[in-house]
Amino acid sequence: MIRVGVEERIGPELLAGFHGDLQVVRIPEDPGGGVEIDFWIVPMSAKTARRQWPHLRGVRVVQCLSAGVDSVRGYLPPDVILCDGRGVHDIPTAEWAVAAVLAMQKYLPLYCELQTREDWGGRRRAEQLYFLSHERAPGCEAPLLVDEVADLTVLILGYGSIGAAVEARLAPFGARFLRLAREAKPGVHAAAALDELLPQADIVVICAPLTSETRHMLNAARLARMKRGALLVNAGRGPVVETDALVRALEEGRIRAALDVTDPEPLPPGHPLWKAPNLLLTPHVAGGSAKFLGRALKLAAEQARRLGCGESLRNVVSGEY
Repeated sequence: MIRVGVEERIGPELLAGFHGDLQVVRIPEDPGGGVEIDFWIVPMSAKTARRQWPHLRGVRVVQCLSAGVDSVRGYLPPDVILCDGRGVHDIPTAEWAVAAVLAMQKYLPLYCELQTREDWGGRRRAEQLYFLSHERAPGCEAPLLVDEVADLTVLILGYGSIGAAVEARLAPFGARFLRLAREAKPGVHAAAALDELLPQADIVVICAPLTSETRHMLNAARLARMKRGALLVNAGRGPVVETDALVRALEEGRIRAALDVTDPEPLPPGHPLWKAPNLLLTPHVAGGSAKFLGRALKLAAEQARRLGCGESLRNVVSGEY
């Protein structure tokens, strides 16, 4: 019998896959005493997870429901097997990234602002955005003020399952792709090639996890290597980008950005990112959807079954990731 620890609030309809030799143990947000389990499904709230962990006993496997494990890795002992949720966020995160790219290429944040102000005359500001990434020729007028994805070069920084899902959804728009991961493989560059690839990209999509290697991977020097007017889309982790350097690049009109994650997070009132120009912000919602939790718990049930049968677990984290 494998005792599977889950959040108390999860409805029974989502736990239908935990049957046979899997015993569900519901864990309250603040357990009053020790809870004996073999397999812990980490709550989505990092705060709840930190409250539960000190009360858990006998844990052999920790299953994260997110692709990133940085929120729990620091306090787990080395003898516990840690698995991530690779695959369960691919669809919503990739859809958000594509939506962000299209929104910024079509200047939708600007036009939504003008709609609120009832002022189409303010569309002249779109010319300033257009000429960020287009050479202004003498006597040249900007065309209809939207831009395209077709024939642009997209650099996917962190080419795992989410990065591949982003590419699959952007490819029909006619984009070209550069791919970068921790290690090189056919069609994918190693992280050491980042400085060479950045100046080639019109759009940079971050899908990388947060590790000691990726923290501030896009610092001031590397942001300066991006094309003027290039679009930076962060669907990974906020600290992959050096925030102060990003704010300067946005305020100087050198690049544009769409961020689902920030550093700090949540973004406090008064932070300069709130009012930075040429920026679309969402509050870390890219990986979520109504279907996410069911998909994630299906993976967790399969993992718990594998543990009970002595089979190899999927998505085992080695080292930092």
